[in-house]
Amino acid sequence: MNFKDMQPETILAQAGGAIDMQSGGVVPPIQPATTFARDEDYNPLNANNVYARPHNDVVRQAEGVLAELESGAAALLFPSGMAAIAALFRTVPSGGRVIVQSGIYWNTTKWIREFCKRRQIVIDEVDASDSTALAAVCAQGPANVVWVETPSNPWLKVTDVAAAKQAAKSCGALLAVDSTAASPILTNPLKLGADIVMHSATKVINGHSDVMGGVLVTKELTAVWDEIVNDRASAGAIMGPFEAWLLLRGMRTLALRVERMVDNALKIARFLDDHPKVDSVLFPGLESHPQHELAKHQMPGGAGFLMSFLVKGDRERALQAAGKMQLFHRATSLGGVESLVEHRHTIEPHTGIPDTLLRISVGVEDAGDLMSDLGQALGQ
Repeated sequence: MNFKDMQPETILAQAGGAIDMQSGGVVPPIQPATTFARDEDYNPLNANNVYARPHNDVVRQAEGVLAELESGAAALLFPSGMAAIAALFRTVPSGGRVIVQSGIYWNTTKWIREFCKRRQIVIDEVDASDSTALAAVCAQGPANVVWVETPSNPWLKVTDVAAAKQAAKSCGALLAVDSTAASPILTNPLKLGADIVMHSATKVINGHSDVMGGVLVTKELTAVWDEIVNDRASAGAIMGPFEAWLLLRGMRTLALRVERMVDNALKIARFLDDHPKVDSVLFPGLESHPQHELAKHQMPGGAGFLMSFLVKGDRERALQAAGKMQLFHRATSLGGVESLVEHRHTIEPHTGIPDTLLRISVGVEDAGDLMSDLGQALGQ
């Protein structure tokens, strides 16, 4: 069978490819070597492996699976999602221009602002979920990169990727999409028109809160992509073989995990939406969400596993609710098998986050148990 014709569930279950013929193992081996031998004529024993910074078999295997999942031409793994973002933005020349979605993951915004200041790069921030506003900013002049995040964290706004591509094209920019909160199971931005998709593989792609990683997947092999490839090989922002092997292992259950998490999340969103101690729920799976129809189109398998909700009352009420939760761990991250809750205002009070907002990442536990935990924490 042609690997490219297989469904995501099959690609993931078979993650790592063929059986290891040397041992007969049905999972790929880990090769921890930092350097690789040559023969008497000084030719590499394996033409693909010279030095571990750019060359490792299991890293390439994981990249191959991710490229197939996103229907991309190639993928590159990095030691974190932020390292992947940095690799892309380092292709922007000094004096260039980037257009960045506002209200996204704070560390992305912070790093891009600081980077642009150092490099004298013009940065325009805009609510990219408003396609008209994004088009207007793009129309102001040439740009190098348009960066969007959908669904956004923690506001859960959904950006129309196809419309964003048209806006980016109008100013000569490539469109890059952070699709971490969707996963390759729910959205494939490259199929919708994006040029590059980024995931923090630390999150749902790994899914077990024990591996740091990031990935870029490109739609086509371009000069910009070559620059990223060369920069990673030279600068050394690589994922190690052990982490890549763990990532492959985690990906084998990605489709199953996402299916369960999406099902749980919709049940929990409806529960919270009807709770007397909750002001509002930010989740694109709810009919009341302003981009609900767009989410149904871009995320046909479900609206994801991340949501925010505003507790009635004040900051102390929200903190009390988070403090009473017993199944939702109070921790920063998302996409793991365990459910998490975070009081975002404590983490980033300077960004305008309401002090009553709680962000939850829904895991694979029983939905009834999770709703019971939320109910007792909020007050039935």
